[in-house]
Amino acid sequence: MALIVQKYGGSSVGSVEKIKRIAQKIKGYRDNGDQVVVVVSAMGGETDRLQGLAEELEGRPVAREMDVLLSTGEQVTISLLSMALRHAGVSARSFTGWQVPIISDDSHSKARIQKIEPDNLRSALDDGDVAVVAGFQGITESNEISTLGRGGSDTTAVALAAALGADECQIYTDVDGVYTTDPRVVAGARRLEQITFEEMLEMASLGSKVLQIRAVEFAGKYGVPLRVLSTFDDGPGTLITLEKQVEEPIISGIAFTKDEAQLTVLGVPDKPGIAYSLLGPIGEANIEVDMILQNVSGDSSSDYTLTDFTFTVHTRDFDAAKELLEKAAKDLGAREVSGQAGIAKVSLVGVGMRSHANVAARMFKALASEGINLRMISTTEIKISIVIETKYLELAVRALHDEFELDEEPQKVESELTPSAEQA
Repeated sequence: MALIVQKYGGSSVGSVEKIKRIAQKIKGYRDNGDQVVVVVSAMGGETDRLQGLAEELEGRPVAREMDVLLSTGEQVTISLLSMALRHAGVSARSFTGWQVPIISDDSHSKARIQKIEPDNLRSALDDGDVAVVAGFQGITESNEISTLGRGGSDTTAVALAAALGADECQIYTDVDGVYTTDPRVVAGARRLEQITFEEMLEMASLGSKVLQIRAVEFAGKYGVPLRVLSTFDDGPGTLITLEKQVEEPIISGIAFTKDEAQLTVLGVPDKPGIAYSLLGPIGEANIEVDMILQNVSGDSSSDYTLTDFTFTVHTRDFDAAKELLEKAAKDLGAREVSGQAGIAKVSLVGVGMRSHANVAARMFKALASEGINLRMISTTEIKISIVIETKYLELAVRALHDEFELDEEPQKVESELTPSAEQA
């Protein structure tokens, strides 16, 4: 008997018929003797609908009230799935975030889980129930409803798996695993048999929407066995593991996002503490900053050496970040603040590039051959990210997928620990 945590996303629970099919899938695990905890998202499109209702009343709704509103989407799903399970002959009990309880900090709309008290879930499991838990939500120490941000149901599932010591955490989606890139952009994209937590963390942070980044962080930190599977098709999915593949490709995948915005402060006096003066207020507003670039400005009219400071944020944070940046720039005597929303970021990801030179050169050559100009570049040991104009996004992804032959299965590499047939 195994303890399994399963998570089903919005597209998987988008209708009563889909919920009934999920109930049958869960029943198969219960019939096998497994204990099952199920985490569900709101029905497909429901969160957007609720968001739209709020925006009809306020352009920028109060975060506390938005959490109260958006958390209702998952509450609908847990009750419907529990009903479907009981109709299928499976005992089930639903839990909202506060009933578990999942205790978070008080950062409304972007809350982080502080701890989980799993006794209520263990009691339900011991009684033979399937525990059906609302994803995406929690409760603060002061008893305020909180939400974990878009995609937070993944984090809920992995955190529950860690708290319960589950044998496996299964993330069910409308795709059958993690691909080298989005198959809707590149027809030859290939499903990966496995990927490291390190690579998946980069993919998630760089735009891959298969898993939320905090879910991957949780899984890696607590060693939770994590697998991405299709709700609708049987198959092995993609295993996310601490171990590197024997067939270690140079590049595992290409991640991208259209939801980036670029902000630039021109003519900032180049003094110690300038970066903090500009980014401190941004961080205090809980706005995540991504790529950062600083270079000496060509303006020599000042008594000080001047620098231009550029960074990217998510498009949804563009207006708030620009407002904070303009105030900070004025206090510093900067010449100008400029910005552009709706730019795109493309990233190559792969632990294999650590031991392969010339990856960046190949990347830049492939993009240059397509006439694509680079606005920003950022590198780490296992990723290279660029910012480009959105109109070139799909062309860039296809060119890089071809350049690194990601449609082909990686060549088998003989393990140093396993003797070859001749050696045997």
